[in-house]
Amino acid sequence: MDIFTGILSGFGLAAPAGLNAWLSLLVVGLAGRFHLFGFRLASPFDALTATPALIVLGVLLFIEIFADKIPAVDSINDIIHTFIRPIAGGIVFAAHNGVVGGLDPSVAFVLGLLAAGSVHAVKATSRPIITATTGGIGNPIVSSLEDFFALGATLLALAFPILAAILMAIVLALALYVIFRLRARIKRRRAAQI
Repeated sequence: MDIFTGILSGFGLAAPAGLNAWLSLLVVGLAGRFHLFGFRLASPFDALTATPALIVLGVLLFIEIFADKIPAVDSINDIIHTFIRPIAGGIVFAAHNGVVGGLDPSVAFVLGLLAAGSVHAVKATSRPIITATTGGIGNPIVSSLEDFFALGATLLALAFPILAAILMAIVLALALYVIFRLRARIKRRRAAQI
C-alpha cells in the first residue's frame, strides 16, 4: 500500500470513531485478529486483537449503543466521549500506520485525532438541535443511523480506503450544512417569538 492510499485509509478508519469510538476500535481489533481485507495491526496496537481487549470493547460498545439512544443521556455521553472519540480515532489511524510506510506514528495519531475530533464535534453539536426539534423522538433514530454509518464506513475503509475517505469528507460537509441550516431556522423562530 502506498503512503497516499494508507493515509486515506487512516482517515477513513479514524473519522467513524468520532461517531462511535468503541465500534471503530472493535471492528479494527477484529479485522486485525482475523486479517480481514489483509489488515494487520502494528505493534503495540496489535493488543486490540487480544481476546480480553475485544471483550472489553464489546461491553463498552453495548453500553454506548444504549446510552446514545436516550435523550439527555446522549448529551452526557457526548460530553464524556469528547476526549475518548478523538483518542480512538488517533489510535486506529496510528495502528493502521504499520501498513503505511514512512509516516511517523505521532503524526498518524494527530491526524486520526483531528479526523475523529471533527466528526465528534459535528455529532455533539447536532444532538441538542435534534433533541430540540424532535422533542427527543429523533435521537434513537439518528443514533442508530450513526452506528450503522460508523460500522459501514469502518468496513469500507478497510476494503476500499480511497472511497471511504471521500465518503467521510462528503458526509462531514453535508452534516455541517444541515447543522448551520437548523441553527438558522431556530434563530429565526426565536426572533419571531420576541
